[in-house]
Amino acid sequence: MPTTTTVPADPTVGGRHGWRIAAALAVTSTIGYGTLYYAYPVLLIPMATSIGASTTAVTGALTTSVLTGALMAIPVGRWLDHHGGRALMTAGSITATALLIAWSQVHTIGQLYAVMIGIGACGAMVLYEPAFAVIVSWFTPERRATALLAVTIVAGFASTIFMPLTGLLTEHLGWRGALLALAAIHGAATIPLHALAVRRPRPAGTAPADPTRRAHPARRAVAHAAMRDTRFWILTATFTAHGLATSTMTVHLIGYLISRGHPTTFAATTAGLLGVLSVTGRLVLTAARRRLPVTTVVGAVYATQAAAVLAMSLLATTRTGAIISVIGFGLGFGITSLATPALLTDRYGTTAYATIAGRLAAPVTIAKATGPLAAAALLHTSDGYATLLVGVAACCAFAAIGVTTRTNVPAPQPSTGHF
Repeated sequence: MPTTTTVPADPTVGGRHGWRIAAALAVTSTIGYGTLYYAYPVLLIPMATSIGASTTAVTGALTTSVLTGALMAIPVGRWLDHHGGRALMTAGSITATALLIAWSQVHTIGQLYAVMIGIGACGAMVLYEPAFAVIVSWFTPERRATALLAVTIVAGFASTIFMPLTGLLTEHLGWRGALLALAAIHGAATIPLHALAVRRPRPAGTAPADPTRRAHPARRAVAHAAMRDTRFWILTATFTAHGLATSTMTVHLIGYLISRGHPTTFAATTAGLLGVLSVTGRLVLTAARRRLPVTTVVGAVYATQAAAVLAMSLLATTRTGAIISVIGFGLGFGITSLATPALLTDRYGTTAYATIAGRLAAPVTIAKATGPLAAAALLHTSDGYATLLVGVAACCAFAAIGVTTRTNVPAPQPSTGHF
């Protein structure tokens, strides 16, 4: 049962302004992921050539950026619970735009790392986690899932839009000119949308500042109770294992398919299905949760991923088999982003959602950043991809067990009472 320590919401929450916020965040998340993350692989080789660095060193800058975002997740979550998302997301958008411009001017690997550390911090301020926190605060449970789905479906096409766009811009403007163009797109869209659309719902019958002061003890109590809850740590381990599996496959899937005798073009096109399949998985979860518990649906998808990875060694020698196995694995790509807010709000309510979600996101993001590097090291010491695939399948199977594990301990109830 969710905690009863909640702040009473305005009756208009989830109304027209709520949907305007969801629409704005769908746009800003798409542009944010496209410019701050998905553009990087396209620019990697031109950057490395231009600044005279190895592709390994340049790739490490992106890993550092992701790790910085993980470290920022906890303080950002705490800020969102206390102050809302408007100022934070607007400041993050302004800073990210400036850093995209600075990125276009780097000439050394040290400068690139400095810029990417800043971009990682900005990502924690403007991407999914803060967007989800804003939506959770605005929408009632029956509308929340639809709002989250809308944001993730649109943002799920960020790679589909921005990777080709970045390639086109690079071809005509060079990688530095491409980054200046992406900075213009990012600044023109995300800054005004975050500044003008994002609002904090006002509790009914109170002045705006009053409930914020009263809610601070409740937030601390809920967050502390969650940290003492066994179920929270089970979910953390579950999503960390799954994040490790998905990030590893994202980076190494193309190489694996090439090793099975497929041409590079086919391997890249098949791997590109993962973006579309992430949207498909989210739709499956949204439809199925009307009849089944979220944990049952997510567990079944994770188990399907484990089976698909194990089947790759048998199926991936043919094009049809490779596509089938990638589809089986890709269905789980985007499902965690919707499952996380559903599971956390069901158990802990919405009072301290951003704080709790930030603490869960930190180890998950670290796993996503370090998993591909660990896998690369494993590939250097092992004969082929067999061990790697078994490891990925084991992570998915562990996640399937973890998400469906029930505890005998009820949801924690903070001692601060009702607010």
